[in-house]
Amino acid sequence: MAVPIAVLDCDLLLHGRGHKTLDRFDIETVSDEFLLTTFGFPREFIYYLVELLGDTLSRRTQRSRAISPDVQILAALGFYTTGSFQTRMGDAIGISQASMSRCVSNVTKALVEKASEFIGFTRDDASKQQSKEEFYRVAGMPNVMGVVDCAHIAIKAPNAEDLSFVNKKGFHSINCQLVCDSRGFLLSAETHWPGSLQDNVVFQQSAVSKFFEDQENHEGWLLGDNQYPLKKWLMTPLQYPETPSDYRYNMAHAATHEIVDRTFRAIQTRFRCLDGSKGYLQYSPEKCAHIILACCVLHNVSLQSGLDAWTFERTETPEQTEEGCEHMDTLDSEAFQIRQELILNHFS
Repeated sequence: MAVPIAVLDCDLLLHGRGHKTLDRFDIETVSDEFLLTTFGFPREFIYYLVELLGDTLSRRTQRSRAISPDVQILAALGFYTTGSFQTRMGDAIGISQASMSRCVSNVTKALVEKASEFIGFTRDDASKQQSKEEFYRVAGMPNVMGVVDCAHIAIKAPNAEDLSFVNKKGFHSINCQLVCDSRGFLLSAETHWPGSLQDNVVFQQSAVSKFFEDQENHEGWLLGDNQYPLKKWLMTPLQYPETPSDYRYNMAHAATHEIVDRTFRAIQTRFRCLDGSKGYLQYSPEKCAHIILACCVLHNVSLQSGLDAWTFERTETPEQTEEGCEHMDTLDSEAFQIRQELILNHFS
């Protein structure tokens, strides 16, 4: 009986069924420079990822011809850091473009499953205090636990009728809300919001908002730009500064808040699949959200491994937001008082 050509696999044609694992690429045979320039990360970090994800990736491929975990990880890193399934990338590690795509899916799923281990607010008191001190050294803003902002990642249009992912600039995107600490380490990454949602709407529906609203006592506050609502635990800029103290507060706020914008730029520069230079992500919104989250996990893992968050940072400054959402008639009076005391005690 003839086998339909649609089910044939390029790797099967090349290697046959006799191979339990396809030995396409030996990481030991290439230079450190080749690994860094081709896959975006140094050798030791790649070894660590193999150790971290190896069991999961082996289980995912155990019922078919297994592509080794290290080759799967290299394929995924190649895509994340270049944004394309180039033939030469597949040739470098000995797999077809179709297999490249499957490897990216496997590694993305494995990284998403690790997200809660590497991204979260649950840290020890010493780490929290150290981060507050580092924030304070930036511009004198005290008790900052993190900085929050949103950014849009361009995606393929889901379908002609679905306008929920069309943002105010007219292209389809996912609106991602990140919170990071003073080093650019992500404390929260929500990468699934439709691009049509404004930042303050995303924030109000976010897990971060619920997390802090549910707390009775707050050890400090997040910093958000003028798209965010003023809260007891979220300090925003003054929309209409009047006194020298007001202006000093706004300047310190902007300098400190810039850390999250730098983090966005660093992530998009390191992971070119997110920065738009190769076009939009060619997947469903759900899969795009998972790819973005996987890159966020890799960002944190790399920081924990001692890599610099800003090594690949772009130099372009982010676009300024157009208008704020602070209205005196809906302002939280207690939050307003907290901000006034902050200005009086630290910026007068």
